[in-house]
Amino acid sequence: MNTGHDMTIRPAAPADVPLILSLIRELAEYERDPGAVVATPELLREHLFGPTPRAHCVIGELDGRPEGFALYFFNFSTWMGRPGLYLEDLFVRPECRGRGLGKALFLHLARLAHGMGCGRMEWSVLDWNTPAIEFYRSMGAISMDEWTVFRLTRESLAKLAGPQEHESSHG
Repeated sequence: MNTGHDMTIRPAAPADVPLILSLIRELAEYERDPGAVVATPELLREHLFGPTPRAHCVIGELDGRPEGFALYFFNFSTWMGRPGLYLEDLFVRPECRGRGLGKALFLHLARLAHGMGCGRMEWSVLDWNTPAIEFYRSMGAISMDEWTVFRLTRESLAKLAGPQEHESSHG
């Protein structure tokens, strides 16, 4: 079936920050946790486009309209001695699903990871998100059921870090 849609995957630019934040909020709504988004345009600008980018983003367009995004960063496997690509978020607006944009975003990152010599590509999926789980399985992904995800929140990190001392005071 020919969908007749012009599809483009392009790197995000600083001007896309409001769009990215809007898509992040739409994703949070889809994942049933709209109040959880505390990201700001300033934080996204700093960490995606600042002097030391910590993550990267691509925008998926249908007929010239941005309808999805994928945000990723690189981690590292000590056992493989290679970087890995970690897919933080992949989202296509619900009204635009079924046209291949999610698959195009996913394949774009798989090619990028392969081309950069990554040992793997990983991500997390909410256990109730059956459509996503089925999609990823159809792409050849395997679930890492023997692993448990742990997390320290920003508040927990602050407690563990303790009172902040200046490095220079340890002369």
